[in-house]
Amino acid sequence: MANPVSSAAGTNFLDTEAPLLDVVHGSVDFKGHPVTRSGSGCWKSAFFIIGVEVAERSAYYGILSNLISYLTGPLGQSTATAAANVNVWTGTAMLTPLLGAFVADSFLGRYLTIIIATGLYILALGVMSISAAAYSYSDYLNTVENNKVSSPPEFQIICFFFSLYLFALAQGGHKPCLQAFGADQFDEQNPKECKDKSSFFNWWSCFMNIGVIVSLYVLNYIQDNLSWSLGFGIPCIVMCLALIIFLLGTTTYRFCSQSEGRSPFVRIGGVFLNAARNWRTTPAEISKEEDAQGILPHQGSQQFK
Repeated sequence: MANPVSSAAGTNFLDTEAPLLDVVHGSVDFKGHPVTRSGSGCWKSAFFIIGVEVAERSAYYGILSNLISYLTGPLGQSTATAAANVNVWTGTAMLTPLLGAFVADSFLGRYLTIIIATGLYILALGVMSISAAAYSYSDYLNTVENNKVSSPPEFQIICFFFSLYLFALAQGGHKPCLQAFGADQFDEQNPKECKDKSSFFNWWSCFMNIGVIVSLYVLNYIQDNLSWSLGFGIPCIVMCLALIIFLLGTTTYRFCSQSEGRSPFVRIGGVFLNAARNWRTTPAEISKEEDAQGILPHQGSQQFK
């Protein structure tokens, strides 16, 4: 016959150990508390993040794919000037993720960087759509009064390019952070979550490309045949929805709590700074310093001589 005391003690032991086994090490929730595997991360968080990516890529390619048509059409630029402006803007948009990654890793973190970048997206697209609507209205009035198409006012051109480069800055905050934040929702130490993480990247690419295809067909048609302001305004509304979707998943997200103290950029910079300081250091001095630190000869820097 089983001992009831031993059974009760065993039950209590299992009850206290079960939550500990369910805790995801190295991750916390948005309040800084430890998170459980069953109540956070994985697909319940990944779906929110994938939805934001679909919206962001739709907005980005909705602007990029037809940008030269807007520059040569309503803004009245030559094809060569418009192509040069598109190339400069595209190059800027490709470089801004370096800034976004630096800000996220050194100061704000991925979550806050994504929120700020989404806000900049909304602001940029809002100014862009208002600028297009203002030009359409002024062009309409001039056509009615003078029976000719007018060139856009300089202020509207400035507003458009300001919003365009603000858009590129916002893209720089999204691109290095969103996918990495999605990957943070899966624990590599858990076999099942590690496998789900690979599936996450597959579904990420799938839905991202679907969003791009939809934007290329739908937004380009609207911009060319209906209204430029509507073609810019729809991505603005989509990004507003994306921000809401992202915030709705806040309570399910896992935030990485592991930190090495200093920013990775600071540590990388320290390598170059120390290399400059040791430029004229002799091998004997280096070996002496490594001996003082207890570094074995086959582990020291001289092995890479």
